[in-house]
Amino acid sequence: MSTADGYNADILDEQKEKLRQLFPEVFSEDRIDWDKLRATLGNEVDLGERYNLTWKGKSNVFRAVQEKTTKTLRPSPQESVDWETTQNLFIEGDNLEVLRTLRKAYYGKIKMIYIDPPYNTGNDFVYNDEFAQAKSKYEEEAGIRDENGDVTRVDGLRKNTKENGHFHSDWLNMIYPRLYLAKNLLRQDGVIFVSIDDNEVNNLRMVMNEIFGEENFIAQFIWKRRQNSDSRNQNRTSTDHEYIIAYSRNQNEAIFRGFDIDTDKYKNPDNDSRGPWASIDLSGLATRDQRPNLHYDLVDPSTGNSYAPNPKRGWSKSKAVVQKMIEEGRILFPKSVDGRPREKKFLKDLKSEVTGFSSWLDPPFVGYTTNGTREVSSIFGEKIFDFPKPVALLKMLAWQATGKNDIVLDFFGGSGTLAQAVNDLNAGDGGSRKWICVQLPEETEVVSEARKAGYANIAEIAKERIRRTALSIPERFEHQLAKRGDTPLDLGFKVYKLADSNLKVWSKKPEESEELKHQLLDSINPIADNTNDTDLLTELMLKNGIGPLTPIENHIDYNFIPSENLAITLSRAITQDLFIQLLSLKPQKIILLDIGFDGNSQLKTNLILQAEQANIDVEVI
Repeated sequence: MSTADGYNADILDEQKEKLRQLFPEVFSEDRIDWDKLRATLGNEVDLGERYNLTWKGKSNVFRAVQEKTTKTLRPSPQESVDWETTQNLFIEGDNLEVLRTLRKAYYGKIKMIYIDPPYNTGNDFVYNDEFAQAKSKYEEEAGIRDENGDVTRVDGLRKNTKENGHFHSDWLNMIYPRLYLAKNLLRQDGVIFVSIDDNEVNNLRMVMNEIFGEENFIAQFIWKRRQNSDSRNQNRTSTDHEYIIAYSRNQNEAIFRGFDIDTDKYKNPDNDSRGPWASIDLSGLATRDQRPNLHYDLVDPSTGNSYAPNPKRGWSKSKAVVQKMIEEGRILFPKSVDGRPREKKFLKDLKSEVTGFSSWLDPPFVGYTTNGTREVSSIFGEKIFDFPKPVALLKMLAWQATGKNDIVLDFFGGSGTLAQAVNDLNAGDGGSRKWICVQLPEETEVVSEARKAGYANIAEIAKERIRRTALSIPERFEHQLAKRGDTPLDLGFKVYKLADSNLKVWSKKPEESEELKHQLLDSINPIADNTNDTDLLTELMLKNGIGPLTPIENHIDYNFIPSENLAITLSRAITQDLFIQLLSLKPQKIILLDIGFDGNSQLKTNLILQAEQANIDVEVI
C-alpha cells in the first residue's frame, strides 16, 4: 500500500476485495460482472419493487460513503491533559472526515457509540457535505459566504429551516454516511445509541434498519426529558419525551448488563428445606375468552375454601400445574376467605439473577434536561450550552452496554457529556474505559453567554468541561477511589485536530498540463511544506490502520510500534547502519522517506533487497 498520494485507504476497494474473496468468479478485468453475480446468487437477487426508504440525494450519499479522505489528525499537546499517559481522545473537526480518518485504525474496536445529532427541528444546524460543488458555490450554500462573497460562518454549518424544500432529505443526507461509517467501527458485540425526537424518529429508524439491519434493532428507549408539562402549545399538548434508538452490530452477541434481582425479599420464615422463598402473585393476564384453561376455582385442600379467578386476568398457570404445586407445598393460601392464593417462589429456582433493562428510562435514575443544564451551569457558573443531556443518562447507557476496559465513541460530542459520564463511571466502578469524543469547532453565537465567557466554539466548551470535571472527581468519588488499589484512573485526554494531509495530494485527473507538471515535480518530495515529524508520524500510523494512542518506542532516527511490528524512519539521511538497526527489530514492515536517500538509487535498491531477503515489506514515500 502506498500513502504517498495523500489519500487514505479506499473503502470501495476494500468492499470489492471482500466480494472477491467470496465470489472471485464474478470479477472480469477487475470489474464486477453483474450478470455473473446474479447467476451466482440466483433467486436471492431481487430487482423488483420492494419496501425501502428513498429521498432526493440518496444516490449521492453512497458516493459520500465511498469518498476517500486526504485529511489527517494533527496532535495538539498544549491543549491536552496527561499527554504522555492518557488513552482518551478528543478530536476537533468535521465528524464525517474524522470517521473516514479513523475507519481503518478503529475498525471493529468500539464497544459503544452514543450520538446526539441535530434533531432537525427547523432551527438547528446541519452539515453540508456536497464537496463536489465548486468551492465558491459550496461556500455560498453552506453559509460561509453570501452572494456578495462575504464570509458569514467559519465553521461550515448552515441552518436547515422547514421552508427548505428538501428539509428531511438534507437531514438524511447528513446522517446516513456518518451512521454507515460508524457501523464499521463497532465490535461484533457493539451497540450504538442515537438520541432523537419526533421530528425524525421514523426516518432514523428506517435508515438504521437499512444500515444495521432490522434484525439488529434492540429497543426504542423513551426518555422523559421534561420535568413539568409545557403549557405554551396552542393545542394543549406537551411533548415531554425523546427517544434513544439502540441497534447492535450483531444481535447474537450484544447483551446489556440488566439489573440484579433484589434477593433481599427472599426469606425462609418457615425453615423450608428448599431454602429462601418469596410470595409472588399467582394471577395471570388473560380473560376467559382468551385463555379458558386459566379460569377455574382454586380450592384450599386443608380448609375447603374456594377462590375464583379474577375474570379479567385468570390464573398464571393451568389447573393441572397448580394442583401439582399444591401437593409440593408451593401454593400459599390466605387465612381469610377474602384473601388471594399466592405462589411460593424459591430463590434456587430463579433461571436468572438479573432482570431486563427497561425501555422506559425512569427520570429518578437518569435525570431530566434540567439536570443536564444545571450540571453545565454549575461547572461554568453560567448557562453556556443549550439542552445538554444529563450525565446520569449517558452514565446509565455506558454502564449497561460496556465492560470495564471497553472503548466508547461520541462523534457529536457537544459539551462533552459522554466523556464526563465515562470518567465518572470509571471512578465509581473501578473501570478503565476509554473514550473518543469528536466535535466540530462550531462557533458560538456572538451574543451568547458562551461567547461572553470567552468560548469561541463548542469544542472549546467541551474540552474545558472535561478538564474541570476531572479535577473534581477525587472529591466526588473519594470513597470509591479508595478501593481502586494500584489501578490508575485515567482522567486525561489527547487533543487532535482534523487537518490537511502532510503529503502533497495527487490529483487523479489534472485538468491542465501545467498542473500535471507540478504534480510530477512534487512527487520528487511528496511531503508538504512546513510539515514536522510528529504530524507526519501520526498520519502514517493512521494510513496504516494504527490509532494515535498506540504505544510507540521513540528513538533518535526511527520509531518502532511493537504491537504492529512496524518500524518508521523519517530520517532525511538514511544509511546502511541505520537500516541494519531497523532490520534488527525484525519488523513486518518498514516505512521510510525517499528523500532520505538523497538520490542514491543504488543504496535504495540494496536496502530494499536486504529487506526482501528477510521477508520484510518496505514502503518508500
